[in-house]
Amino acid sequence: MSKVKYRHELKFILSPAWAEVLKHRLALIMNVDENSANPDNTYFIRSLYFDDYKSTAFDEKIDGTEKRKKYRIRIYNLDDSFIRLERKDKNRDLTHKEQTKITKKIYENIINGNFDKIDTSKDKLLEEFIFEIKTKGLKPDVIVDYQRLAYTYPVEDTRVTFDEHIKSGRFNYDLFSENYLTYDILEKNEAVLEVKFNNAIPSHIAQVIMTIPTVRQAISKFALCHEKKEI
Repeated sequence: MSKVKYRHELKFILSPAWAEVLKHRLALIMNVDENSANPDNTYFIRSLYFDDYKSTAFDEKIDGTEKRKKYRIRIYNLDDSFIRLERKDKNRDLTHKEQTKITKKIYENIINGNFDKIDTSKDKLLEEFIFEIKTKGLKPDVIVDYQRLAYTYPVEDTRVTFDEHIKSGRFNYDLFSENYLTYDILEKNEAVLEVKFNNAIPSHIAQVIMTIPTVRQAISKFALCHEKKEI
């Protein structure tokens, strides 16, 4: 059995002005993510998060539980040909992500509760997800939308992302809906900066990030959207 590989994940909130400054500086030393689809090198992400009736995933995040996990189904640029089921595991400041590609038909069967129509025999993650839906009552909880700009660097598999225009909506769990009412999650068009790496962030990238006034925060887009939907 292969050992689970955890990565470091640091998160910050940036003002729009400082986010632009940092983007320009990182562009000189990192590569733009090859998945970028728009002229400005961004791409649109929509994630549907799942939680149980007790809001366990949300409560564990707020309580700072050291070991926790959450499931989500994610799409990019509203494209129904590429849908991923993901489980994100957290162990203190380290993260690990399992993911598998699913079809739109599988997604629809999940949403409609037609679990007997889903073949999980060849997909361990999908099998575990369906099992937890049945045993723990996982259900769609919140949708999170945002535009992402990502930079990559091969050493330590370093990845720096800027997530902006973060929005969510109440009472809608359709990943492919194009016209549903959303609301802003952060004030003043702030951006969420995420820095991910294996063991140590390359020093020249760390030095550039340190030139920007930031405060590290335990930010969760899922938790922020979950809180907003209750208001």
